[in-house]
Amino acid sequence: MSLVELSWQGDVAVVRLNDPATLNAVSVPMIEALSAALDEVEAKARAMVLTGTGKGFCSGANLSASNDSREKNEASGLGGPDYDPGKALETHINPLVLRLTQLACPWVTAVNGAAAGVGASFALLGDMVVASDQAYFLQAFAKVGLVPDGGSSHLLVRTVGRVRAMELMLLADRLPAAKAMEWGLVNRVVAAEVLMDEALHLAGRLGSGAASLKSIRKLAWAAVDGGFDASLKAEREAQRQVGQTADHREGVMAFVQKRQAQFSGQ
Repeated sequence: MSLVELSWQGDVAVVRLNDPATLNAVSVPMIEALSAALDEVEAKARAMVLTGTGKGFCSGANLSASNDSREKNEASGLGGPDYDPGKALETHINPLVLRLTQLACPWVTAVNGAAAGVGASFALLGDMVVASDQAYFLQAFAKVGLVPDGGSSHLLVRTVGRVRAMELMLLADRLPAAKAMEWGLVNRVVAAEVLMDEALHLAGRLGSGAASLKSIRKLAWAAVDGGFDASLKAEREAQRQVGQTADHREGVMAFVQKRQAQFSGQ
């Protein structure tokens, strides 16, 4: 069984985390499979949907999996001098998270169930987030004596504000999809049976958009941390670049001719 499945709806790549027995818990092999899928996505796709197989989106790190042998874990012990639960962050998870923020195409997360731990980070990294009405988000780290990772502390504070982010991270309570919508963490909440239809519809709109969408998402991520002056400079440089695209020329011609633009992504 492949831990990540890749399928296609035209130019839209559909990537599914595929370990339903663990609610798609993240392991090193899964990250490696996801990275391989993203290679193909970046080579061919104009948009992407990321979702999970079964009842969960992603239940977080697979705490039963480890790069170390069982014997070494028993010898060092949890919290021992050789025990480092953050090692995979440095080697696998953080590079993947950064790659998702810098992906060459716009993408949508379809949150079909539990999005816990680093799974919540993956869910919230999407350019647009669509959640099933049965989904929930959970910063579970405090319950196992760890801290939020995968960029969660950054994403939450900048999206819902420090006070609400503190509540989510310190209390480690579930945040239902409807409340996540109210707090501005997701774009849409829909019935479970139409989740993928809605996600594919949005991804299709993104996939038929102009090449400038790639630059728009980069500007948005840069603006999360940068000052206003930095955003002005980044916008000016991006405008120069996208002004040379075929899609810009097509967009202007369509506007002049009062017709719908037909973008090629170039």
